Amino acid sequence: QVQLVESGGGLVQPGESLRLSCAASGSWLRLNAMGWYRQAPGKERELVAVTTTGSTNYADSVKGRFTISRDNAKNTVYLQMNSLKAEDTAVYYCNAQVTYYDGRLVGEKDYWGQGTQVTVSP
Repeated sequence: QVQLVESGGGLVQPGESLRLSCAASGSWLRLNAMGWYRQAPGKERELVAVTTTGSTNYADSVKGRFTISRDNAKNTVYLQMNSLKAEDTAVYYCNAQVTYYDGRLVGEKDYWGQGTQVTVSP
């Protein structure tokens, strides 16, 4: 099993910054992609940013404002969010893709954090 613990959400004004953190713990053969998704009220969950070995991808709506980074020694992924806008208001979820061995088979599985609220409001 893998646990993801997020922190760093909160209430900020437009133009301000926040930094989200997500620490992974548990057991795995390999911790693959880690990323952030968000879900606003009445909308579907959408990708914000994801990082794998040697590459990162961002949603068009956050390019140039958000930066994803990863500390492999701490199994932690971060999301630095600058120049926040009201439309960035959502619950932000951490995601991790792991390769595991269950004693018989090697497989891959996605895990999700519990979510952290980000609210951008004057």
